[in-house]
Amino acid sequence: MPLRESAPLGAPNWIELFTSDPDATQAFYNELFGWTCETGGPEVGGYFNFAKDGRRIAGGMKNDGSGGPDGWSIYLAVDDAQATADAAVANGGTVIVPPQQVMDLGTMVVLTDAGGAAVGGWQPGTHTGFELHAEPGTPNWFELHARDYDASVAFYEKVFHWPTHAMSDTPEFRYTTYGKDDDAEAGIMDASGFLPEGVPPHWSIYFGAENADATLERVAALGGSVVEPAQDTPHGRLALCADPTGVLFRVVQ
Repeated sequence: MPLRESAPLGAPNWIELFTSDPDATQAFYNELFGWTCETGGPEVGGYFNFAKDGRRIAGGMKNDGSGGPDGWSIYLAVDDAQATADAAVANGGTVIVPPQQVMDLGTMVVLTDAGGAAVGGWQPGTHTGFELHAEPGTPNWFELHARDYDASVAFYEKVFHWPTHAMSDTPEFRYTTYGKDDDAEAGIMDASGFLPEGVPPHWSIYFGAENADATLERVAALGGSVVEPAQDTPHGRLALCADPTGVLFRVVQ
């Protein structure tokens, strides 16, 4: 996969780990996916960046207890963070973190969508997002598990300008993608029928694996856990894992 200079408008362009144990989680992901990690200075609050083969993959920060729980989050590419915040409010969302400029890197905003799931927007400056994806050890797919499917699809169409495609619209499986087929960037699944009680709607990240079963063995050996074992699907061999702090992520072969 060639280096990606920028993401299409509305497509995922950055992922970020919020963790209560940066040392443990950095060691875990570095060993699991072959990443390296560099921590910034006080001017960026100790923010750290993961890289693979010298190319940006993800960021992260320490959870000091003042925010939400540990977890991965995603940011979607926007060209005007303030306009995105305004559109979110106008279409049933809320603003968690108002637009904030991060030096010359870009401008961030954090929202909840119309279904209640948290999502970020990143307006690139010198930082254009992750440079590698869709290969082993990098983010491969991004999926919203929605409780209010119709409202969520409409929100991403109106706020993030998604060119949506209804991949499936049966009572058993409702799924919409950003783009179509090989050009798809992310998906929205109607998860109202299977999300456990008390689990909010949320975005999930799939990391690529050359061999899903071998990756799961490494997850366990490195202090993580396998939440759902690998299963063959029309879209690859998929599994759900947790890192040493319990943060969930998925792998896809």
